[in-house]
Amino acid sequence: MLFNIGDLVTRNSYHNDCVFKIVDIDNDIALLKGINIRLCADSNLDDLKKATNVQVDDDEILDRFGETHLDRCEYFYLPGKILHIDGDKEYLDRCMKFYKKINIKVTGKKLKEDEIANQIPNLLKEYKPDILVITGHDAYYKRMGSEEDNTNYKNTMNFIKAIREARKMYSQNELIIIAGACQSNYEELIKAGANFASSPKRVNIHALDPAIIASSIALSDRNKPIDLLGIIDKTKYGKDGMGGIITNGTMYVGYPR
Repeated sequence: MLFNIGDLVTRNSYHNDCVFKIVDIDNDIALLKGINIRLCADSNLDDLKKATNVQVDDDEILDRFGETHLDRCEYFYLPGKILHIDGDKEYLDRCMKFYKKINIKVTGKKLKEDEIANQIPNLLKEYKPDILVITGHDAYYKRMGSEEDNTNYKNTMNFIKAIREARKMYSQNELIIIAGACQSNYEELIKAGANFASSPKRVNIHALDPAIIASSIALSDRNKPIDLLGIIDKTKYGKDGMGGIITNGTMYVGYPR
């Protein structure tokens, strides 16, 4: 079968469980990017099958997020500000559309995962966010690298370095950090200082999962602890894909309107 860049495909060896887009072809090897999950992979062309009737499931995710019920008759609300740094332009654009639909103030930046740490200090000084999202692509290699230095992960160490740079400037109470992507080392991201991270069970996460966590915190009262389990349940794969610590929200509530 003939394959071209841009084709949507699944992998037979993985029981055709995820849909990917072919982003490059080198000889008989295709470079793949998940349609709905934050995962890059490669595959022999003879392992691929063309996918049909593929739909981006952002509307389903928005329904899962649910409506925000704010008593606008009496109070006014100032949700937390988000700085979303993403290693993937397509995923960033989808997250920005999600934020826009629920009226969240956000700045989006596309940076390669290994560039984020160097840019963090200047970006935090410029935008002064309440919430920082650090995401992109990651992967867990069972037969490569070492758990001790995270070399068996594609980008976990890059995310850790970025978190550490942010924590030199702001504590966990001053800046909420959501970090990680598909199959990231959840425990090490939390140890580095993230409030939320992926992936407890080393599973793939949805492209919008970091934005769902960030938006939920942005719309939570800064004087009250967040609903930790409720927020995690809004994500595509729940506690298998995302986890975190109880913290306060970042939204100011004022009166009268």
